[in-house]
Amino acid sequence: MTHRRRRGHHGAPWPLGLPALAGAAFLLVPLVGLLQRAPWSALPQLLTDPAVAQALRLSLVSATAATLIGMALGIPLAWVLARVRLPGVNLVRALITLPLVLPPVVGGVALLMAFGRRGLLGQYLYEWSGFSLPFTTAAVVLAETFVAMPFLVITVEGAFRGADRDLDEAAATLGARRMTVFRRVTLPLVGPSVVAGAVLCWARALGEFGATITFAGNFPGRTQTMPLSVYLALESNPDAAIALSLVLLLVSVAVLVAMRTRWLRAGGVS
Repeated sequence: MTHRRRRGHHGAPWPLGLPALAGAAFLLVPLVGLLQRAPWSALPQLLTDPAVAQALRLSLVSATAATLIGMALGIPLAWVLARVRLPGVNLVRALITLPLVLPPVVGGVALLMAFGRRGLLGQYLYEWSGFSLPFTTAAVVLAETFVAMPFLVITVEGAFRGADRDLDEAAATLGARRMTVFRRVTLPLVGPSVVAGAVLCWARALGEFGATITFAGNFPGRTQTMPLSVYLALESNPDAAIALSLVLLLVSVAVLVAMRTRWLRAGGVS
């Protein structure tokens, strides 16, 4: 009886198991195809190309910068959405999460309209400083932050909503100030979700293409990230495109696995 119960508890019924298997295959087969077609013999030569190293470095730096900006702005924003009762907060939440479903190219056009030389804010920036933001490295970071930060916000907002407020109130009763309560009590409680949101934000920023090429362009050494290099190489050198895709795949997997392990440990999951 015990053996049957265990099998029934751990096994999956075929109406669920078959679609699950098909779903896993659908997601994994393209990756297997990429690994199977990779030009392994020419890989060292392709990856030591200075342009590839430059694009990879720019991708890693810009994705990390976008994640740090996203955390600095997104964590307070998530707290306000979760804890503060304001008129129109639901509309604000909908607009903030819009980049999740907005076509990235449209996001790039919106950034141009806001921060371009004649944009809503960009015109004043250009008049005051003579600096034009589009088609610069800063524009890469801004585009990646725009499309990636909502992933962090919705993840952390859910954690703030689920966190035990009694601990906050207890700390406040003992005389702790609001910012002290936030730093010492609230933030550690949602720490694993912050890490998870940061990982999602970083991964999305690393793979960003549409908003980047629209708002920042594709200039080697300045705005050409790895996804843009893959797109260009696909037209002229498919082997190079596969090699670059493989690099992005390996970097993403390594970071996600490392951060997921850290997240699970922080959450007490074995």
